[in-house]
Amino acid sequence: MQAVHSTALRPCPLDHLRKPTSTSPLFSSTNNAKPPNSHTKTHPFTISASSAPKRETDPKKRVVITGMGLVSVFGNDVDAYYEKLLAGDSGITPIDRFDASKFPTRFGGQIRGFKSEGYIDGKNDRRLDDSLRYCLVAGKKALENADLGGEKLGKIDKVRAGVLVGTGMGGLTVFSDGVQALIEKGHRKITPFFIPYAITNMGSALLAIDLGLMGPNYSISTACATSNYCFYAAANHIRRGEADLMLAGGTEAAIIPIGLGGFVACRALSQRNDDPQTGF
Repeated sequence: MQAVHSTALRPCPLDHLRKPTSTSPLFSSTNNAKPPNSHTKTHPFTISASSAPKRETDPKKRVVITGMGLVSVFGNDVDAYYEKLLAGDSGITPIDRFDASKFPTRFGGQIRGFKSEGYIDGKNDRRLDDSLRYCLVAGKKALENADLGGEKLGKIDKVRAGVLVGTGMGGLTVFSDGVQALIEKGHRKITPFFIPYAITNMGSALLAIDLGLMGPNYSISTACATSNYCFYAAANHIRRGEADLMLAGGTEAAIIPIGLGGFVACRALSQRNDDPQTGF
C-alpha cells in the first residue's frame, strides 16, 4: 500500500539515457519503387518510435510516493521486506492453515503471525475477511510511514484525499463461508455481512470510512496486475486535480481450500511440493 500525493521531485537520473523521438513514413521508398503519378493517392500517415513521456514540470501536477505500508509473508516492516527481496529470500512455504494434503499443490505465500491490534477494533476484526484486515493495517501503516498517522491526518483536507485499493478475488473466505451456510443450513443462516465483505470495493470503502477520507474511492480488479493499475489510476487522480492524496495498493487472501482448488483446476500452480521455495 502506498500514500501518494503531489510535491516537488528531483530530476530523474535516467533522463540522459532517453533517446529522442524518431519518425519514419508509413510507406518508405526503395530503389525499385516507382514515384507516384498524378492519379496516385498518398496518405500522410507516420509511425513514431515512442520515447519516454516528458517529466511533468508543474509542481501542482507532480506526484510522489510519501509513505508505504504492507502485510506480507515477511512481516509488516517495509525495510525488512525490501532486504529480503534484495537477498533473494523466498516467502513460499508449505500450507498449514488448513489440511492441504489432498491437493496436488500444498505450498504458497501464506501470511503467519498477523496482528491487527491498534489498527482494527476487536468487534470488526472478528467479522472481517482477511483481505480486508490486511488492507486496513497496510493502509494505516502507509499513512504512518508518510508521517500522517493518528491525529496528524487531521492536517490534510480529507475531501481531497481518496482510496484506491484493488483485489483480484475479494473477500473469498466470507464468500466461501456464505455458500457453505446456504447449502448446509439454508439462506436464513447467511451472515448479513456476506455481500458487503465479499465485494471487491469494500477494502477501499472500509479504509476510507475508518479514516474519514472523502475523495475518489473505488477498486480495480485486473488479476496479478491489480496493484499496478491502482497506483497508476491514483496518480492520475492527483495529476487531474481531483485529489491531493491517494492511498493506493492491493490486497488478497486466497489461500483457503476453494481458492487453492480453483487455481489447481485451471492448472496455474506448480506441484513441486518437495521444494516449495523453488517451485517455479
